[in-house]
Amino acid sequence: MSSGEGLGLGEPVAVTAGDGGAVAAPTSPEAADANVDAIAPDLPALIPDVYLNRELSWLEFNRRVLREAASDRNPLIERAKFAAIFCSNLDEFYMIRVAGVKRKVSAGIGDRATDGRTPVQQLTAIHDVTRDLLAEHAHLVRDAILPGLAGQGIRVLGWDDLSADERTVMGEVFLREVFPVLTPQAIDRGRRFPHVSNGSLNLIIVLRNNGIARFARVKIPAVLPRLAPIPADHAEVTGGSVLVTDRDATKSELRFVWMEDLVAAHLDRLFPGSEVIASYAFHVLRDSDVEPDEDDEDNADLLEVMRETISQRPFGTPVRVDVDRRMPPEVQRWLLEQVHAGPRDLCAIDGRLGLQDLFELVRIDRPDLKDAPFTPAPLFPDGLTVPQTGEQYEDIFALLRDHDVLVHLPYQSFNIVADFVRAASTDKDVVAIKQTLYRLGKDSPLIPALIAARDDDTQVAVLVELKARFDEENNISWAQTLESHGVHVAYGLVGLKTHCKLTLVVRREPDGLRRYLHISTGNYNANTARIYEDVGLLTSRDDLASDVSELFNVLTGYSHQEHYRKLWVAPDHMRAQIVAAIRAETAIHREHGNGRLILKMNSLVDRTVIRALYEASQAGVEIDLIVRGICCLRPGVPGWSETIRVRSIVGRFLEHSRVYFFRNNGNHSVYIGSADAMERNLDRRVEVITPVESPALVSHLRDVVLDAYLRDTVNASILHEDGTWTRIQPGEEPFDVQAWFLEYYQAGSPVS
Repeated sequence: MSSGEGLGLGEPVAVTAGDGGAVAAPTSPEAADANVDAIAPDLPALIPDVYLNRELSWLEFNRRVLREAASDRNPLIERAKFAAIFCSNLDEFYMIRVAGVKRKVSAGIGDRATDGRTPVQQLTAIHDVTRDLLAEHAHLVRDAILPGLAGQGIRVLGWDDLSADERTVMGEVFLREVFPVLTPQAIDRGRRFPHVSNGSLNLIIVLRNNGIARFARVKIPAVLPRLAPIPADHAEVTGGSVLVTDRDATKSELRFVWMEDLVAAHLDRLFPGSEVIASYAFHVLRDSDVEPDEDDEDNADLLEVMRETISQRPFGTPVRVDVDRRMPPEVQRWLLEQVHAGPRDLCAIDGRLGLQDLFELVRIDRPDLKDAPFTPAPLFPDGLTVPQTGEQYEDIFALLRDHDVLVHLPYQSFNIVADFVRAASTDKDVVAIKQTLYRLGKDSPLIPALIAARDDDTQVAVLVELKARFDEENNISWAQTLESHGVHVAYGLVGLKTHCKLTLVVRREPDGLRRYLHISTGNYNANTARIYEDVGLLTSRDDLASDVSELFNVLTGYSHQEHYRKLWVAPDHMRAQIVAAIRAETAIHREHGNGRLILKMNSLVDRTVIRALYEASQAGVEIDLIVRGICCLRPGVPGWSETIRVRSIVGRFLEHSRVYFFRNNGNHSVYIGSADAMERNLDRRVEVITPVESPALVSHLRDVVLDAYLRDTVNASILHEDGTWTRIQPGEEPFDVQAWFLEYYQAGSPVS
């Protein structure tokens, strides 16, 4: 490979976090509002009656997830998976969002949210809705999902449900495989109440010793499965470990016992000489919204700062304490005092706690109780041959010189993206590869390719975002791996997360250097690429390539970029550009009467974008919003949003793409990118939205993709003026957009 210069390749990337004077984010809602007024001072002002509370809207999203667990159209193991997702979602919501509201309450901050609620009112409403949802979830698991699985030969049992022989066998399993890893912890004057780790499942044990009542605690270690398999015969116990969750489905019946029941039944082994009176499960969630102190100039190495920051996460303030409803009130009060939580933090649940562990059921080999497996369609089933024209190309770069390519995951294979990076890593004419990495997953196929590309003739620069919440440790590990192989690694800009998904390849060709791009709505994660819906653009358009080159110079150096040719970039100008595009459509409608907007995103929270949409609706623009999660806009309000319809798609795959369509008086404009319409995306992250300019791909996104979402009657729910959601009734001819895409892409896909 030959060395590269020019075209903004820049100097080698600094390994520490740069100060990056190129972008500056507002630091408060007031600063953001001032910025908004500068953008569009004449937008209609928001009033509380037309803005839904963000936190309560998120809870309604999780209610829609719970409805998938309740829906008998889903196979039983998939229903159990949705029940687990509901719990995982809710726990993270409490650890991050509710923790922030609780901090405001503790600090005595009484500022009202946009919907008019004070922090105390928000916290009260959150807890009320959560308790109802947890009760519904417990009932669903206990009275529907587990009995349904039992009817299919998968039984999850309590200790009292076991036969005498099974209790004997599981007693041996306990002594051999559980007892050695347990740590009984007495609580008395000499032994303080132990630290309860975030998210762990625990037992409070009431003991009597020499006539004196005492408490003890036993943690159920995460190394143990929550669902302990019951051996089919005694011989299994004498071999290797029987505590495995990958179960042989050829047996007539699979039986499990809850691990906490197995432990509770053998507490006499842990506390010999004491009388065990009772035991009760509990589960503590802690404030995990830890952020690095990036303003401290002594913290020169962001990697070390992040290590220190995430080490604090297990010790955050409790934000929710779940207990077995059978726990007596006096024990509840004592427990809350020990973990330094208040009565408002308590959730007494009539059922099992911590049911994200239902994910263990997914490993059971019962395809009849799961969604049918699928193989993502290759974009080029006959090699690099364009299906529409029959044109054949020798490599991906030759193809991208002539055509733009759209990749729609998970329906199409992520391999095209991995192959693009691999091709760059082995091509003798490639002189530089640059990439942003936000969430990679455990076994990324991209890392070996990036390492292989690194040699004296090729510059490889990777921005690894260390602040991707709950992926920090994984990203630190990948960053160190890349650095150890000589790859230039940057950690991003102070005060901002780099959330854009970009790959830039620079190649020396006979007519000079040419750049190739991949711009995506989703992460470079091969695992989630099979379950997250995303779109990505492969292109060699020079104006986009120039923009991406300059953005990389911002991310890795001290470049200050005031203007981009085609890209919308946050936090610099993206909000203004989104609002300007909406207002342009509004102006077109006032002149021609044919205004049309279709916006697909994960969440709609940003007040300025909502104000622009209200203005468009007041002018009569027809607006369809496809919002998977939070939506703070209130549709159907007379005089405000009568022409706005909001739907959410929740189904087998996680809807994750952001697609923005503007009719533009028949000259359709479509944009895709990494940003939702949220303050955090527009003010505190580096985001990219790119135009899709190929007429064939614009037509595909509008007339095939977005149109299909608007026709869905199986996965779709509709938002009403009062903030409630109702599921669309499928009718006589139900249309499942996700199932339809699986079939559609098997028949090929457009290339510009």
